[in-house]
Amino acid sequence: MELALIIGKNCKNISIEDASSAVFGYMVFNDVSARDIQFKDKQFTRGKSFDSFAPCGPWITTADEIQDAQNLKLTTKINGELRQNASTSKMFIKIPEIVSKISKVMTLEKGDIIATGTPAGVIVNNPNAVFLKDGDKVEMEIEGLGILNNTIKFVKSD
Repeated sequence: MELALIIGKNCKNISIEDASSAVFGYMVFNDVSARDIQFKDKQFTRGKSFDSFAPCGPWITTADEIQDAQNLKLTTKINGELRQNASTSKMFIKIPEIVSKISKVMTLEKGDIIATGTPAGVIVNNPNAVFLKDGDKVEMEIEGLGILNNTIKFVKSD
């Protein structure tokens, strides 16, 4: 689960001070990872890039509707069990810095989506936790942005 930023204007080399003006809004972002593929390949691209990965929503909440995007509660539940409980206030890199840094590498365009990174509670860091199974229900909520519900459906892949 991640906070997604939606870029509202084209920008390149935007300063940290001006970066917030480039954010149109926010969404909940499900950063789906096929850990078996990721570990086999020893990098992230293929393991995060299959069809149906990266669902987001349930809608875009505009920036002016959120009092402080850097202080939102985030939770993830699997089959009703709380797995992640965090706040955007704990982000390692803050939102304006993320936008500014990315704009130094590439031109950000209106409509681009930036996934900001996942909070504590990711299964890969817990050797005792069980990976998702076919049919599991995932519920992700970010305060003020809504709830994103997904059902896990495994599809055979090479």
